[in-house]
Amino acid sequence: MSKLSHFDDAGEARMVDVSAKPATRREAEASAFVALNAETLAALPHNPKGNPLEVARIAGIQAAKRTAELIPMCHPLPLSFVDVRTEVVADGIAIRATAATIAATGVEMEAMTAAAVAALTIYDMCKALDKGIVIRNLVLERKTGGKSGDYSRSIANKK
Repeated sequence: MSKLSHFDDAGEARMVDVSAKPATRREAEASAFVALNAETLAALPHNPKGNPLEVARIAGIQAAKRTAELIPMCHPLPLSFVDVRTEVVADGIAIRATAATIAATGVEMEAMTAAAVAALTIYDMCKALDKGIVIRNLVLERKTGGKSGDYSRSIANKK
C-alpha cells in the first residue's frame, strides 16, 4: 500500500510540494444528488428566493474557485474552466460539476467542492419546505491528466 501524500514521516499533515511536477492539462468531474420530496420538486420554479438550480450553479462555480481556502492542504489553482449542471429527476436533483486547469496538480477537489456547495445551496433554498432533504453520493466520476493517469468511476466499478 502506498503512503498518504499529505503526511510527513512523523505523521504530521503537510502540503505536498508539486514544484517539480510539470504543468499539464487536468480535468475532473464530480457528482452529487439532492433527494427532494414531490412537493418540494413541484415548488422549485416558484421559489421566492429565485431559481434554486441557477443559484446552485453559480454557487458551485464560486466554490470551485475558493477550494484552497476551504480544504487546508489544497493548492490554489488557476482554473481554466468550471461548469456545474443540474437536472431535475423523479426524486430530486442530480448535480454534475467539472473543473479544468493547466497546472502541476489535479482538480478533483475543485470539482468535488463545486458539486458539494451546489447541493448545499439547493438545500438552503428549499429548506423552508422540507428540513428532511438529503444530500448523498458526492463522488469523483472521472479525472484526466497527471502522474496517476486517468480515472473513471464507471470503469473502476466494473472491475
